[in-house]
Amino acid sequence: MRKFVFEATHESDTEWFGSALAGLLPPGTVVALLGTLGAGKTRLVQAIAAACGVPREEVVSPTFVLCQQYGGSRTINHLDAYRLRDVDELRELGIEELLASDAITIIEWADCIADALPDEFLEVTIEVSGQTARRFIVRAQGARYEPLIAELARRASRQ
Repeated sequence: MRKFVFEATHESDTEWFGSALAGLLPPGTVVALLGTLGAGKTRLVQAIAAACGVPREEVVSPTFVLCQQYGGSRTINHLDAYRLRDVDELRELGIEELLASDAITIIEWADCIADALPDEFLEVTIEVSGQTARRFIVRAQGARYEPLIAELARRASRQ
């Protein structure tokens, strides 16, 4: 399965989705987050981080610092590519080292640095579908993440 769509009608659904995703991400995963301003990219990162034992209040948008690292049961690198001028600026942040680690690397506005993404990654597009509702479209970019998407769909069907 290369694509899965999850409909979140309430914020608690986003919490479930983030927790389910965190439990399935293998070491070294890169998650490319896409969505408009206010779609809930940082809110999803908070849910993933909380599932890894990071206090939610510690997770803030890295817009001005560009990269935050959180340590819980798993290390999470949280990047925001919105203000990056180009891929060279991303390289100055040490993206190669981050991507080579076992940490989960989550990149908000990943479409801004598409040329720097690895060959295989998980893409999550967030669409606003109502005042508190969101549509999460998860795509496997590469075969590595296809089983993850299938398992996520299976768990969602039982939720």
